[in-house]
Amino acid sequence: MKSITINGSKREHVGKVATKALRNAGKVPCVIYGGENPIHFSADELSFSKLVYTGDAHTVVIVLEDGNKIDAVMQDVQFHPVSDKILHVDFFQLHEGKEINMIIPVKVIGTAPGVRDSGGNLSRNKRKLTIRALPKNLPDFFTVDISNLNLNDSITVADLSEESFTILHPETQVVCQVKMSRASMEIDEDEDEDEELEEGAEGAEGGAEGGAEGGAEGGKGASDKNSEAKSDS
Repeated sequence: MKSITINGSKREHVGKVATKALRNAGKVPCVIYGGENPIHFSADELSFSKLVYTGDAHTVVIVLEDGNKIDAVMQDVQFHPVSDKILHVDFFQLHEGKEINMIIPVKVIGTAPGVRDSGGNLSRNKRKLTIRALPKNLPDFFTVDISNLNLNDSITVADLSEESFTILHPETQVVCQVKMSRASMEIDEDEDEDEELEEGAEGAEGGAEGGAEGGAEGGKGASDKNSEAKSDS
């Protein structure tokens, strides 16, 4: 997994007044958990652009003024509800040989035959997956190749599993699938209705022909009887 370096300064004060002063100076208050004690520091807001505003997952090397370097991952970020400025960032310290949970994005490549040739729609059920792995085994993202997906085919968590990490979702969880489009379903329904109408029309024609024939035969029988009666008289 790619790593981003953030240069920071330890915070001597963590109260509201000190936090407000940092934000007014264009800095973001942060905290690192996972060590013996939480470490409070601040960094320039621009330092977080490649970490926060990206679709990929990254680890972070936090370099403090005293020369201390801490490997970590971002756990949470808070934004201002109006300006969307970064208000606070939480990190979790990484330890070699100790697994960590992390959310990894899913990227789709290729073109599904079920979409291209059959008019289906690609449904992306999971755009991110949570995994547990050692820091050295954390992937930047999952790559899902849909080049072999036909209509009603799907890719599940089981298809993405590897020995180097554990995906914390059921193996049957669908990541993406090709479904029949609504337009195609409507066309099929219209065709079914047309077939039913044709069958009904054929049945009506058969009934009308049978009734006409029966009426003609009945009329012929009555005429024959009248002729016989006249001959007897």
